Amino acid sequence: MRSAKAAYDVVILPGDGIGVEVAGDARALLEELAPRLGVELAITEIPCGGRYYLEHGDRDWPVGAEERCRAADVILLGAVGWNGADGQPVTMKDGKMAGWSPVIGNRMKLGLYANVRPIRLLPGVRHGLSGRYAKVWEPGMVDLIFVRENTEGLYSGIGGIVGDAAIDTRVITRAASRRVIRKAFELSRARGTGAPLDGKKRVTVVVKHNVLYGCKLFLEVYREVAAEFPDIAQDVAIVDSFAMFLLTRPESYDVVVSTNMFGDILTDLGSVLQGGMGMAVGCNVGDDHAMFEPIHGSAPPMAGKDVANPLAMLGATAEALRWLGRRHGDEKLIRGGKAVDDAIAAIVARGNPLTGDLVGLERAATRSAVSAAVRAESLARL
Repeated sequence: MRSAKAAYDVVILPGDGIGVEVAGDARALLEELAPRLGVELAITEIPCGGRYYLEHGDRDWPVGAEERCRAADVILLGAVGWNGADGQPVTMKDGKMAGWSPVIGNRMKLGLYANVRPIRLLPGVRHGLSGRYAKVWEPGMVDLIFVRENTEGLYSGIGGIVGDAAIDTRVITRAASRRVIRKAFELSRARGTGAPLDGKKRVTVVVKHNVLYGCKLFLEVYREVAAEFPDIAQDVAIVDSFAMFLLTRPESYDVVVSTNMFGDILTDLGSVLQGGMGMAVGCNVGDDHAMFEPIHGSAPPMAGKDVANPLAMLGATAEALRWLGRRHGDEKLIRGGKAVDDAIAAIVARGNPLTGDLVGLERAATRSAVSAAVRAESLARL
């Protein structure tokens, strides 16, 4: 653990669409919290994404952005992705999505090998299903953490199109598997609450080892790491059946770990349990760096309408404060993160103000109103 610093270097990558809007909400929150906490946050914004590429034509963020991210104490990412004149997502000359550098590039170059996704249902959330809003799952029964491998798998970048065939090579290595699986067991031990159903600390590994060689290796490494954590129960799930059980019995799960693509799909599915993508927080964590983001994407059609849900971004900001506080032994930052989380929970329980994805259009508040409410509630708790 490092010592507390006089000032912390925070890089914000706003990106595209509603990413810019919610990143602005995160900045406003930090700027109000910092003086009340007695900490100094030196905030730098770096433009990036599809619109930046369209305007500059060669890169999806400025020269030197990689070095600024590497030097930062923590990174906050809005969201990337923009449509070109043809209505299709902007891609760069190398075929990668414009916005690849701040997202996938940072994950790879900064060693952000674990995508940690808390899936917790707050009291008061009503689920929007088939055009109706109702309580479907019990809050106390949805409280798990998903740990997704973040640097290889089907996102290894190896592949291409040859004639009428397209090939994406899935790479699963022992070293990458070991470090992300170890992270999952460490998280289960650290949080100590276990699964809501029985209170048991448990790490569930999600694989398709009856078919796929990469999953056979991932499970083999899981067994090796699990032997070092005898206090934590083992659980093996086949990915397709797990997708059903995640929604029908979420109370059975404590910490879940999986490979990159499986984890990407399943965590988006899991967001339904907590009220949708507007509540879903993503923590890209390595041994030396971390980047925090909402999972909802840039949603270009929603941009400029003040309707996006800022709670995922503000929740990601709370996670960033806690990570930074733990890393530097700075209790002030940890207290700030808790204040934000408690503020979000209080507003959701009260039911107002909330955006349309949580309450329907007839009761919807604006993004800016929700963000302002979280700031005020957070400050009141310090």
